[in-house]
Amino acid sequence: MRGRKRLKTILSVLLVILVISFLTVFLLTKQKKIFINTWFVDESNNTIGVDVSSYQADINMNVLKEQNIAFIYIKATEGSSLKDERFAENWENAKEAGLPAGAYHFFSYDSEGRTQAANFIEAVGPDLQGRLIPAVDVEYYGDKEQNPPPKEDVIFELKIYLEMIEKEYGVKPLIYTRPDIYDKYLKGEFDEYKKWISSLSMPLRWKYKDDWHIWQYLNRGELKGYTGGEKYIDLNVLNKEKQLEDLIVK
Repeated sequence: MRGRKRLKTILSVLLVILVISFLTVFLLTKQKKIFINTWFVDESNNTIGVDVSSYQADINMNVLKEQNIAFIYIKATEGSSLKDERFAENWENAKEAGLPAGAYHFFSYDSEGRTQAANFIEAVGPDLQGRLIPAVDVEYYGDKEQNPPPKEDVIFELKIYLEMIEKEYGVKPLIYTRPDIYDKYLKGEFDEYKKWISSLSMPLRWKYKDDWHIWQYLNRGELKGYTGGEKYIDLNVLNKEKQLEDLIVK
């Protein structure tokens, strides 16, 4: 009898664990209700930043600063011709608020690196002194995850883009990407560039082992200071072993 009761207890405990595990996975993957990364990032004891685009519409940089936001990356361009309609306004407002800001470009697999770099330089202008180093966003879009572009093509055009930006501004750009894209396209080819890695579903150290400067840990942050557009804002944390000063163009 005692052995049977013990077995019953063990089975009950296992069933509870199974149910909790199922509910946790369901909430994480389907409902997006649990943001596990927030358990690992103490926002009061880290250097926190945001990245924005026209989706956030009207942005009050001073209000963002009041909420412990220490830096911001602002979308400038995409591909060879698109310019973010809010970039110039956000760029100037960040400067006036004294909020360290960098400009980023969304990289397209469908156009030349040369023309993409020209588009970014035209939008941002010639002087980045005192700003954060420029960033390039390398990720999938459209059907690219299901139909990934050839690795050699991505490396070829991205190198051209990066070299042109470095020649223009005298600094190596920051590369934003995901761990899977890093492993597929970037690892071993762009090791000398600082990395900004997005890992939204789990802590970065569980998925990515190489050096990094910024971790995008949440894409559903909610802050005050932006109105008329997207409800959420991306949140990023600076590596505790790095300094924000290391990202500023001298």
